[in-house]
Amino acid sequence: MNNSRLFKKSLLAVTIASASLASAQVAAAGFQLNSQSATGLGRAFAGDAVIADNASAISRNAAALALFDRTEVSLGANVIQSEVDVTGTTYTNPSSSTSVADTQNDATSFVPNLFIAHPINEQFAVGFGAYSNFGTTNEFDSNWGAKTGSVIQSPAGTTVVPGADAFGGTTNVSSMNLLLAASYRINDQWSIGGGLDIIHGEGELKRQSEMNNITTPDGVNFTPTGTTTTSNLMDVDASGWGVGFNLGAVYEMNENNRFGLSYHYSPEIEASGTVSYQGNANIGDLKMPLPSMAEFSGYHRIEDTKFAVHYSIQYISWSDFDALVTTDGTNIKDYKWKDTFHYSIGGTYYINQNWEARVGYMFDEGVQDTLTSVSVPDSDRQWFSAGASYHFNADQTLDLGFTYLVGEKVAVTDTISGGAAAGGLTLNTTTKATAILFGAQYTHRF
Repeated sequence: MNNSRLFKKSLLAVTIASASLASAQVAAAGFQLNSQSATGLGRAFAGDAVIADNASAISRNAAALALFDRTEVSLGANVIQSEVDVTGTTYTNPSSSTSVADTQNDATSFVPNLFIAHPINEQFAVGFGAYSNFGTTNEFDSNWGAKTGSVIQSPAGTTVVPGADAFGGTTNVSSMNLLLAASYRINDQWSIGGGLDIIHGEGELKRQSEMNNITTPDGVNFTPTGTTTTSNLMDVDASGWGVGFNLGAVYEMNENNRFGLSYHYSPEIEASGTVSYQGNANIGDLKMPLPSMAEFSGYHRIEDTKFAVHYSIQYISWSDFDALVTTDGTNIKDYKWKDTFHYSIGGTYYINQNWEARVGYMFDEGVQDTLTSVSVPDSDRQWFSAGASYHFNADQTLDLGFTYLVGEKVAVTDTISGGAAAGGLTLNTTTKATAILFGAQYTHRF
């Protein structure tokens, strides 16, 4: 506790790690965004790798391009309103334990998308997409956990013990995926596709800690001075590019039954920019590993009816996000996340020539295993979705989607420098996340 540089290094690590690639709050497990289209949102993305009811399908499976017989342009956006309750918090340093007031973090995110599907002939088609797969917004009130730390001045020197607010702060992370895709129809049943994913990610985070000033003239007796010190622990602005790829296939049994399989390889992004902590900067660029994804989808319209059922199973390789390190070899923070799945099922009712209605349910597995963090309010979560499409005519469609998402309560133990028992800091708390997602999308066919 008498080594301020140890705390500075530890706080630098935890603030980068907890914010630079934190959870995508409550939109999906880890920091994944399931928010590519309003159509998919309305069915909890069940069957999205093969339904191909508008051009947004290419974000899940490039081979779905083969299912379009006309050029389509889809433009839309999803709005994510999230709420995270942080309750029952206790902050512990090597000498004391303090209760921290409950707080609620609200955030609103706007996630736009654009897709183009263009058949060249009966065998070849190409497509373009601009959307987001990863991102988060998370902001703690500046007073949360303030003054639970201390600045101690004694004959031996100055010791800095940051407060609980060192675990909070402001986090804004966003990404944009530019997709270039193509498909080839082998025969009436089989089509294949693939493409490039060009990903740009950027993040901003701030961490401050407000600490009591304490003097120990004799090295033993602690005397508050009545003043406080605000320390700017972290100010980060970094961005970078990465290139991944995707492969896919579609099998059509007949016009009412088809299956889709796809794989997206995600790159490791090297993010460069400014990293400042109490005057210290340039600790190296951040190496940010992104998870790869594989998905299987099915679609079945019941013959001679207006009903269809569809489903998806998606695998996400979250174990790729094992730790954050810098280009100079510094281990920022261990995560040790586990690979997960999400399972979704939905139904569509083709009401008439103009109207479609859809519903869906998804179970999304949480990524955290043995390590937890207050900046990552992650848990198993459930999606309850509904949506509708209105066809103005054969060329124009408006899609709307709605999801209510609820996560489980999670007991969190967050630590710096191994926790209070090892001479560091420990935060024990409980988090619970909920969200409302709303999407709208317009499609024009040429």
